[in-house]
Amino acid sequence: MSQNRLIKRLGVTLLAAYSLNTLAAPTIDVHSDPNCGCCGAWVSHLEEAGFDVNHHRDGDVRAIKMANGVPPELASCHTAIVDGYVIEGHVPASDIQRLLEEQPEVVGLTVPGMPHGSPGMETGRVDDYAVLSWTRNANPPAIFSEYTQ
Repeated sequence: MSQNRLIKRLGVTLLAAYSLNTLAAPTIDVHSDPNCGCCGAWVSHLEEAGFDVNHHRDGDVRAIKMANGVPPELASCHTAIVDGYVIEGHVPASDIQRLLEEQPEVVGLTVPGMPHGSPGMETGRVDDYAVLSWTRNANPPAIFSEYTQ
């Protein structure tokens, strides 16, 4: 085999390995009430977007929220952890992917409450809602993205 062909093959192999590594789905740990159906629908949304999900159906999700600094006013029905960020509620997978790409200095993202039309809450009705980010200081939450009709 010629040296040029060997170098080309090595380049293709390295590029393929790099591509597979950069496309590897991050693992997200989701904590929810064992009886919540919308949480399972949100987990399916994440899996469809390429996330590797560990779904923990905990009995005390409130303790998970408190341990991870989720203020009560930002709470929803489930809490997830991915790459050190807290994801609270029905946050779209695309926003989580953007968070992981941009890596802002925030605790995480939240969709407070359970707005109709957000991932996992497809009820036939669609509400406007915002995805918020928050920090550990006294600053108010910031709008990360908005979903309006």
